[in-house]
Amino acid sequence: MQVIVNFYSYLKDLTGCAQLKETIPDGSTLEDCFKTLSSRFPKLRAMDKSVLMAVGVDYQERSFLLKQDDEVSFFPPVQGG
Repeated sequence: MQVIVNFYSYLKDLTGCAQLKETIPDGSTLEDCFKTLSSRFPKLRAMDKSVLMAVGVDYQERSFLLKQDDEVSFFPPVQGG
């Protein structure tokens, strides 16, 4: 199945893109998707424990089951100022 993946803030710099379409196996979770992308973009691995994940407009647990054409977003940890 295909999902749309958005990268925000410095995750765009780590991947070199703001958005892409990713093909993942049916039954994949957010965690599976992130691991697949970490293989393609090794610099993402350092963010594994802290990245925030959303599907549509809602933050989701890593165990969230993805479906065809979901829009996934990955965010770095929130920074204050």
